[in-house]
Amino acid sequence: MNAPTGGRPEDRARADIDRLLTGAGWIIQNRDSINIEAGRGIAIREFPLAPGHGFADYLLYVDGYAAGVVEAKKAGVPLIGVEIQTAKYSVGLPQNLPAPRRPLPFCYESTGVETRFTNLLEPDARSRPVFGFHRPETLAAWLEADLKSPGSGLRNRLRLMPPVPREGLWDHQYRVIANLDQSLARNHPRALIHMTMGSGKTFTGPPRRYGAPTRPSTAGTSTLRRSASSSPKTPATSPPPSCSSASAPPASPRRD
Repeated sequence: MNAPTGGRPEDRARADIDRLLTGAGWIIQNRDSINIEAGRGIAIREFPLAPGHGFADYLLYVDGYAAGVVEAKKAGVPLIGVEIQTAKYSVGLPQNLPAPRRPLPFCYESTGVETRFTNLLEPDARSRPVFGFHRPETLAAWLEADLKSPGSGLRNRLRLMPPVPREGLWDHQYRVIANLDQSLARNHPRALIHMTMGSGKTFTGPPRRYGAPTRPSTAGTSTLRRSASSSPKTPATSPPPSCSSASAPPASPRRD
């Protein structure tokens, strides 16, 4: 069911949002013809919320349960700051409607050109830009995992990283990895590791923390092997000249 595609910017935004939702597997319905059993994901337009909370531009149902909201804005409207309005909708679901989590955990703001997303299942949740809407199956999997084991999402797991093994690492490599873990645990969106030439960047990077790197190929690149038989490259017992105390590389990840 398509939104009107008139000349008003609001109508064009709704048409673009409908297209994005449909492309992600959502079935769009009007509030006067609701059938939440028509598919796994149902997006209901202009859904009336509890008194004082207005209307949700789209209420998202996943497997027959309310799970999220979409706040629609015309193209060009800055979406940062609209999260306050979306949060109001997420807590305004009428009490007689079933929902596995309250407030509704999945909150979107969209113009049809730009879309932002907040996952309230995450610690210190905040909005972030996304390419489009998640599929109903994705939201259902996140909900199921959280219901079975609350706090088991990626952002929560990043706060519970195992200790960094010191074996085979120079001191500055250990500090880099430990500081990166702390940056991820604090939910920083970006981190920059700055190391000089010859300081062991390949061995220090994500392959060292999260898997074993292979030796560089003939093309000068390194690849990851998940096989248990792969042999990580072991650094020398002492750091190269570029890692002396006078020129040791910065060890702390920096935010952009």
